[in-house]
Amino acid sequence: MSSNRDIDSLIELMAKLPGLGPRSARRTVLHLIAKRDLQLIPLADLMQKVAATARECLNCGNVGTTDICDICTDEKRANGQLCVVEDVADLWAMERGQAFKGRYHVLGGTLSALDQVGPEDLRIPQLVNRVEAEGISEVILALNATVDGLTTAHYIADQLEGRVTLTSLAQGVPIGGELDYLDDGTISAALNARKTL
Repeated sequence: MSSNRDIDSLIELMAKLPGLGPRSARRTVLHLIAKRDLQLIPLADLMQKVAATARECLNCGNVGTTDICDICTDEKRANGQLCVVEDVADLWAMERGQAFKGRYHVLGGTLSALDQVGPEDLRIPQLVNRVEAEGISEVILALNATVDGLTTAHYIADQLEGRVTLTSLAQGVPIGGELDYLDDGTISAALNARKTL
């Protein structure tokens, strides 16, 4: 029956989503079908609407429903600080913390020789242009502490040297973290970034 093929196809598509495997996708689809009126139909309608309206902010690379996102149009956030992140998920994580009150720049990834990702494949030229055009005084590099993230941070630092103050997020022991459970790299970073009490 075609309906079984459609359901199987939906399960296969759901299984491709991050965090869902075949079993989780099957459970999710069965749950949605059981709650058709309360969840499946509204979800399908919203997905169709988001598919039609979602777009990348032309200024920073965030995802929203307008050409320029709410963060970029908020004049209160034009404080001279620009936080550089790898992807939109990182931007949203920073926003959840509610500590940063400036604007963002999404690179769209990191430099990677293995994956043949160079500066021209990322939004690095746009970053340099924004620093000049928007009068940015501080660029905060909030990139992941991976080899590619550190390589990207060094490249950006070279591009912006002498134009702006460059800072990066602190690294080390997380709040509530126990030393016994931390990896060697985190402990080393925490020791090197120690401060006076």
